[in-house]
Amino acid sequence: MKLNFEHHQTAHCENGVASNLLLNKGLKLSEPMIFGIGSGLFFVYLPFLKVNFAPGFSYRPMPGAIFSKAAKRLGIKIKRIKFSNPQEAQKALEKNLENNIPTGLQVGVFNLTYFPEEYKFHFNAHNLVVYGKENGRFLISDPVMDYTTSLSEAELEKVRYAKGALPPKGHMYYPTYIPEDVNLEEAIKKGIRDTCKNMLAPVPLIGVKAIRWVAKSIPKWAEKKGTKVTNHYLGQLIRMQEEIGTGGGGFRFIYGAFLQEAAVILKNDQLKELSKEITAIGDLWRDFAVDIARVYKNRNSKSDIYNNLSKSMLHIADLEEAFYKKLRKAI
Repeated sequence: MKLNFEHHQTAHCENGVASNLLLNKGLKLSEPMIFGIGSGLFFVYLPFLKVNFAPGFSYRPMPGAIFSKAAKRLGIKIKRIKFSNPQEAQKALEKNLENNIPTGLQVGVFNLTYFPEEYKFHFNAHNLVVYGKENGRFLISDPVMDYTTSLSEAELEKVRYAKGALPPKGHMYYPTYIPEDVNLEEAIKKGIRDTCKNMLAPVPLIGVKAIRWVAKSIPKWAEKKGTKVTNHYLGQLIRMQEEIGTGGGGFRFIYGAFLQEAAVILKNDQLKELSKEITAIGDLWRDFAVDIARVYKNRNSKSDIYNNLSKSMLHIADLEEAFYKKLRKAI
C-alpha cells in the first residue's frame, strides 16, 4: 500500500507537510507562501513553563497553527483528530491510507529512529506525512529530510504518543476540501496583518516585547543563577532558534522569500525592499546564535559577554519593531 505522493524537502516541518499535502491535492503553493499566509513568524517567552529544565522560548506559533491559519485564509478545510487509544489511532491512519489519503502527523522528535543523535531531544511539535505501508512498516515523508524513510508500527506509536510538553496524543490531519479558485491576494494581506499584530502586541509574553524581555533577562540570569544555568538557558534559546523548526534566522529568510513572492502577486515594490530588510535581520539572528554557541562551548573569552549578548538581542528587537511597523503600513 503505497500512495502516489511527491516528497519535497523543506526548511521547516509544518510548512513542508502543508505544502506537500496540498500539492498532492493539486494546489501548488511554496513553503514560504504557506508560512507567510499562515503567519508563521512569531516569538513567545514563557518563563513559568520549563522545557528541558529551561524557560519556554518559541520562535513559532502553537503546533498546527500555521497550516490552520493558511487553510482558513485560503478557504481550505482540514480535518484534525486526536485519539486517546493508540490502537484506534493506528486503525484510523490505515483506513486513510486505504482511502488514498496521505496523512499529516504531529510527533515527538526524541524517538524518531532516522533522526541523527544530535537532533534528538524532547520536542513534541514535529510534523511528517505517512503515505503508505509496506511489509508492516509505515512509509514516512519527513520534509526536513532529503529522502523518504519508514517506521515500524511500534516506532510510529512511540512518537505519536510521546510524553511531555505538548503531547501529540495521536494527532493526525489532512485536507478534505480545496476550492477551485483561491483568493491568494486577500490571504497574503490577512497573513501579513496578523503577523504584524502578533509581533507588535502590547503584552510582554509575545512579539518584540518578549524578545526584549529575554534580552534584559540574560545578565540577570548570569547574576542570580550563575554561568552554568545561564549557558544552559542560552543553549535552549538557540536550539529553539536554529535547530528545531529553523526558528529565528531561518524563519526570517523564509519570510523574506514570502515577501518576494507577495511583492509580485500584489504588485507592491515596497514588499520587495522589506524582503531584503527581514533577510538582513535574519543574518543578525544567526550571528547572535553563533555568539551564544561560543559562550556555551566556553570558546568566548570576552569580558562582559552576557551584557553584550543582551545588547545584541535588544538591537535585533529594535530593528524588528521598525520592520513590522513599515510592513503594516505597506499593506
